[in-house]
Amino acid sequence: MRTATPGEASGQDDHCREGGFGLIEVMLAMVILAFAILGVMGMFQWAEHGLRQGERATRALAMAESRLEAKRTTPWKALLTDDLDADGTPEITMRDDGTHPDAVAGDGIYSAGVEMDGIRLVWTVQPDRVGSLRSAGSVVIQARASYPAGRGQRREIRVGTLRANPAYVGVR
Repeated sequence: MRTATPGEASGQDDHCREGGFGLIEVMLAMVILAFAILGVMGMFQWAEHGLRQGERATRALAMAESRLEAKRTTPWKALLTDDLDADGTPEITMRDDGTHPDAVAGDGIYSAGVEMDGIRLVWTVQPDRVGSLRSAGSVVIQARASYPAGRGQRREIRVGTLRANPAYVGVR
């Protein structure tokens, strides 16, 4: 009767005791790793697209809010003019004549707009009654910023406020 060697007693033969991985196992691991990396790269592209969209939306909102805030702090007499570069000289006079960006001539809504870095910003001032801005008791100020959202689409952000005429004393 023959006695078992230590390797035979545990069920291992000589060739398995050497350890390590074979060529097939290494190749299979590399293929699995390649597919995992491809999936991760796709997620990076998706995340980068989302971050770009978020950056555009944040910039558009900041532009709309800053224009609204500028209109809120402007003296009532200068409400229909805009000093975009803060040099003391108004560059834009809001109009109600139907030319871009004003939609309809004579509707009582004064409009102006600019485009910067692909973001279109349009702001409007609408008095509560037709006529001179001095006779209005209040105005609705709105700002709309639209930005490219990919695939030829645009998204729009709207903000608005109501501002009272500080010199208004009622209908005379």
